[in-house]
Amino acid sequence: MARPISQAKTKEFDKWVMWKQEGSREAEVDLITQFLPLVDKVASRLAINLPANVDKDDLISYGRFGLLDALSKFDHTRGLQFETYAMWRIRGAMIDGLRENDWIPRTVRDKAKKMEEAYTYLEQQLLRMPTDQEVSSYLGINEKELQQLFFETSLATMVSIDEAVGDEEEQKTARHSYIVDEATPQPEHVAEAAGLKDVLVSVIDKLPEKERIVVSLFYFEEMTLSEIAEIMSLSPSRISQLHSKALFRLRSTLSRWKSQLM
Repeated sequence: MARPISQAKTKEFDKWVMWKQEGSREAEVDLITQFLPLVDKVASRLAINLPANVDKDDLISYGRFGLLDALSKFDHTRGLQFETYAMWRIRGAMIDGLRENDWIPRTVRDKAKKMEEAYTYLEQQLLRMPTDQEVSSYLGINEKELQQLFFETSLATMVSIDEAVGDEEEQKTARHSYIVDEATPQPEHVAEAAGLKDVLVSVIDKLPEKERIVVSLFYFEEMTLSEIAEIMSLSPSRISQLHSKALFRLRSTLSRWKSQLM
């Protein structure tokens, strides 16, 4: 049995029709006003991981452009959820804006690359997730310095929604192209997505307990890192470190999975 469409959703759809098909400026403004709070929501979540010199107002400014872009490109006739699509576009616009202003020094990017290489190499050699002691030993630093690295490089692990994915020959394909399902997905894409889901579930299950909780609360419950810190009775910086560690582990596993497909 099909679920009944709420009155609010019906009214929202009418606005899309009035704007996209009838050219109503009033409907366009209503939609912008309705979804504008998404920009502040995304900015609040993203700002947790950013240094103090990054102004949240700048994020909001970048995000507004992302919202307008999402509104203009969204296909209301496909019955999809605009909020999910828009939040990815908004976040991508914020990250793109920060990158254009060189918000992450090259030295930090280099450190992030070395960290990712360390996790990938050690996991391949040990056939399990490496411990902090093993990673710090590999990098030639102590564990306290490793924790500081996690904090510094947490910013560099972010990716833009418009960043190209795939091989060099496929660099015209942006990440957001994979978010909205096509009406008739190709079998190989379905199989790859299913495989990726299985890999993610497996690696998340193998994360240390605290990292697994952070990933679950941040990505599935959509809590901010400060909210997670309060729940777990840890400092926001410690939660940021746990989040960064989890991302490095996930990225190294996904890189290895991708290489096995080639």
